[in-house]
Amino acid sequence: MSTQALTYLFVGMSFVLYIGIAIWSKAKSTSDFYVAGKGVNPVANGMATAADWMSAASFISMAGLIAFMGKDGSVYLMGWTGGYVLLALLLAPYLRKFGQYTVPDFIGTRYYSKAARLVAVVCLIFISFTYVAGQMRGVGIVFSRFLEVDINLGVIIGMIIVFFYAVLGGMKGITYTQVAQYCVLIFAYLVPAIFISILITGNPIPQLGFGDTVVNSSTYLLDKLDQVTVDLGFVAYTESIKSNIDIFCITGALMFGTAGLPHVIVRFFTVPRVSDARKSAGYALIFIALLYTTAPAVGAFARMNFIDSIQDSEYSSAPAWFKNWENIGLIAWNDKNSDGYIHYSAGNTFKEGRPNFIDEIGESGERLTSNLSNFSNQNEVYIDKDIMVLANPEIANLPNWIIALVAAGALAAALSTAAGLLLVISSSISHDLLKKTFKPNITEKQELFYARCSAAFAILIAGLFGIYPPGFVAQVVAFAFGLAAATIFPALFLGIFSKSTNKEGAIAGMLAGLAFTSSYIIYFKFINPQLDNSNFWIGSISPEGIGFIGMFVNFFIAFLVTKFFANPPKEVNELIQTIRQP
Repeated sequence: MSTQALTYLFVGMSFVLYIGIAIWSKAKSTSDFYVAGKGVNPVANGMATAADWMSAASFISMAGLIAFMGKDGSVYLMGWTGGYVLLALLLAPYLRKFGQYTVPDFIGTRYYSKAARLVAVVCLIFISFTYVAGQMRGVGIVFSRFLEVDINLGVIIGMIIVFFYAVLGGMKGITYTQVAQYCVLIFAYLVPAIFISILITGNPIPQLGFGDTVVNSSTYLLDKLDQVTVDLGFVAYTESIKSNIDIFCITGALMFGTAGLPHVIVRFFTVPRVSDARKSAGYALIFIALLYTTAPAVGAFARMNFIDSIQDSEYSSAPAWFKNWENIGLIAWNDKNSDGYIHYSAGNTFKEGRPNFIDEIGESGERLTSNLSNFSNQNEVYIDKDIMVLANPEIANLPNWIIALVAAGALAAALSTAAGLLLVISSSISHDLLKKTFKPNITEKQELFYARCSAAFAILIAGLFGIYPPGFVAQVVAFAFGLAAATIFPALFLGIFSKSTNKEGAIAGMLAGLAFTSSYIIYFKFINPQLDNSNFWIGSISPEGIGFIGMFVNFFIAFLVTKFFANPPKEVNELIQTIRQP
């Protein structure tokens, strides 16, 4: 069967499975909708948490970033995995002991304030919509390449699927759908990695192949990759170009942002007991490790195969995968010297941004762009970093069924996280804004109706963000983690471990962290993107890492403001003491 036919088959079968689970697990109460009735098995919850947490950024984009950033890409590995451990050990058991529905629920109760709850909702929605943009873009990329539809249409199809099981099943439907999605995505990630590892190193274990020698050679893979990248004008693959302070801050932002992500935290509300929360955290870490220990190898294999496949080859005889991705606009070839050959080296192909394709064909048959060529370097290839994992099986000439499997896995990864984020948004609107703030007298049936309406509305907004994304998938996600680190994490940390922090301090801290971090990101990414480099950053800290500084801004303001207002009431101290008890 053709790749497209197999892709339709695999994706279609997975969608039937997801929808079937949604119908089976339809939410009948607000408890089912928000926290799956608090009856999820720890193993199933660990698997669902892994699927929810890894997302399109891990499956689609992380290995692509590692492929092109080399050592600098390790910040994503260190930050995300370290953050999960921090969440599992530091916050999750205590928040499960609190035992309510949402993160704003905890903040509103702990800080005895509707205003604190409202600020937490605003922060949560800001973070979640930033995060979900990357997931919907990932969905669009997969649909556009493998099902040969427009990226925007792919986003809309993804919206429809998520709408069905998120609105119908709520957290109950999402949880069991994510168990299935984890099985699909991890199988899809590991199978091509094993095949490619055998082809390049002869070692069937990618984690070991990463440090092994190349087939029929005594040269180690990383040594060869270092030499190849240096020859092309890049920094050696195993060398870093980012400043140590920026690496530290990005890692910190990702770590503490992970610990403050509401859609992951709420996962630990779905198990029956506090001990089950700890167990599910351990299971999730094992499930996550399967992908994260494989990602560095996948990135290295992708970079090596990519260079070997196209470098100095004639465009007319370029591999099919190159032209396939060019056709959907995620690869561009700019024949600067008009010799008809593809030359890949360091530097930007164009003077500005992504390629803007026009309806004209060049002399060699390539798609032309309106972008001005950057003649300060020899590089003729633009490649979107988000495609490397998806294109890797094609580049390595693996069987069609593996290519189709990767497409199904990528969709599973993106949809699982998108659904979790959208549920968090809908829960915040229906439960925290309506039930707990503006309409406390609504019935459970009405609250469930509003929750579903909120989920539908959130899906529409998420689709727009997916159609007009502000960056690469992993880059967008990094912004979300930075915002979470600067807003939600300090409020949760102080809420559990500080009896003195009052509502005024918490509110001021969250607002300060949000304002500082979002302003920095918006300024460099949207207002003045031409200044987005280390020469203009504060202390050489990039927008991806500024959330770490925003976290300390939050802590400082919270401590400062707390000193000028009364201590929390006695019942709040009693609540904190109860939460702290094992």
